Amino acid sequence: MSEPSLSGAAGRWCPSWDPRCQPCVPTVALDGAVAHYSLCGLLARADDLVSVDCASPGETVAVIEYLMAICFASGTCPSSDEEWRTWITERRDLAPAAAWLDRQPAGSWDLFHEEVPLLQNSCLKEDLEDKGVGTAQLLIEGAGDYSLHFSHQHLDADSPLSAADAFRATLTQHVYGLPGRARMSGERLGPKVTNLAAARLTGRIRVVALGRTLGETLRLNLYPAGDRSKDELNTSWTAGGIKRRTFKEKAAPRAPRGAADLHSSLGRSVLLRPRPGPRGQILVDKVVIGAGELLELDPQLHLQDAVFSRTMNGVEKPLWPSPTRALWQEAHALYSAVVENQTGLYARLCELVPHERWESGAPYHLWAVGLLANHALPVAWTHGAFPYAPGMAEHLYRASWRGSKVAEYLAASLRRAAVVAAETAFPAVRAADEAGQIARLDARWAFWPAAEQPFYELLDEVVDRGLETEDPVSEPLLAYAADLLATARAHLHRRLDALPPGDRNYQARARAVRRFEDDIADIWAPAELKGEIHA
Repeated sequence: MSEPSLSGAAGRWCPSWDPRCQPCVPTVALDGAVAHYSLCGLLARADDLVSVDCASPGETVAVIEYLMAICFASGTCPSSDEEWRTWITERRDLAPAAAWLDRQPAGSWDLFHEEVPLLQNSCLKEDLEDKGVGTAQLLIEGAGDYSLHFSHQHLDADSPLSAADAFRATLTQHVYGLPGRARMSGERLGPKVTNLAAARLTGRIRVVALGRTLGETLRLNLYPAGDRSKDELNTSWTAGGIKRRTFKEKAAPRAPRGAADLHSSLGRSVLLRPRPGPRGQILVDKVVIGAGELLELDPQLHLQDAVFSRTMNGVEKPLWPSPTRALWQEAHALYSAVVENQTGLYARLCELVPHERWESGAPYHLWAVGLLANHALPVAWTHGAFPYAPGMAEHLYRASWRGSKVAEYLAASLRRAAVVAAETAFPAVRAADEAGQIARLDARWAFWPAAEQPFYELLDEVVDRGLETEDPVSEPLLAYAADLLATARAHLHRRLDALPPGDRNYQARARAVRRFEDDIADIWAPAELKGEIHA
């Protein structure tokens, strides 16, 4: 660590902290040991580590994005799709990226540099003291919606972060910052500094191909970067040759100059205030956040992991996080992207040849991550890791598509049964109370969480059967459907048991069960629920 030092006639405290050599990212090693590594250490030992293990899925994605940016900036990336396949099969070493990073000028990697602080905008210095707030604003999960926390006491609370935590939180802000209004005026830099646009990955699902080590994960997600002559890593707002936006008027989005620029783009203007900790460590106790870069993204070049879907209005856009539909219900969309040979990540994954039999479990996973938010109010991270094995995309697509259909049909049947039960048990209910009475008897809310694990087990079973099995899907799918049907019945009966004794309620129970069973026997029910194979 670069120790804090005293300089100047007044003995001014000048902290210095460099993530290239400071332990700043929590990781899990192959032997299960948990440790923190510097950026250079992560890249040098990438194949000895299983993964980075940050506080949230979004923070983990942000760290992976930044490691990718360093690889691109150092030229540690494949030059073609053919070379990419060689990188995967030969497990190409990422140590050259670590060596390149270690050679960079120390000043450009100092988190608390006076003029070019890492990942930050030093133009905010005059606003930090009077417009800055506590570190809650830096943490996406902690900032909240300002309109709901009108006292702002949660933002002004004295809850300092370590330099490493603040570094990772800043990375996450650049990638996932929510739209809204900054808690600062635009009197000095311009009114548009208060207009926080959605960051690059906000509002969409980011898909990361996971390998069995961090090195393999990075190699899977690196790609041919094309012309790198103008590409450059974003280290600080006022550093490098990029002409940044101003905040006097609405900014025109700029096109990324390359892959390193894209994956290290500064989606926010951030400035951190350090203070000495009780044990000599460096803490961050205040932060100011304003508007950052706006990028003009080309879907083919800059959204290589995106899975495109259509909205109800027919607009095509990348798959988005939904508050009503869990990510595992969309797993078939990821496998479909591989099957249909879409460009980018999925086309490359499709070209991987099963060169060896995986020992147990899938050799790779497709990890989908999104941030659920209500406008400027973050709600929750949503994520799921779906197994992928080369050559098995069609089998996995069939299993996930049919598995999702079975679960959706059962949930709809539980809803219809609840309606029948409520209409029978509460015939004179007021219209305003009807929804609440149905909700009391609706077993879907217990069924959906219970259905998730069997779905993952279905996909794992398909992968374990492998390409040697002529049909690795049908038998596991039938077992999955039978399991889910039993689960749905159990939850339905549990809900109906809440009705107090009485003839009307006994009748309500019988009618609801009959309606559910009629749905299962219906001609339109998924074939798997009747013990049949879907043609």
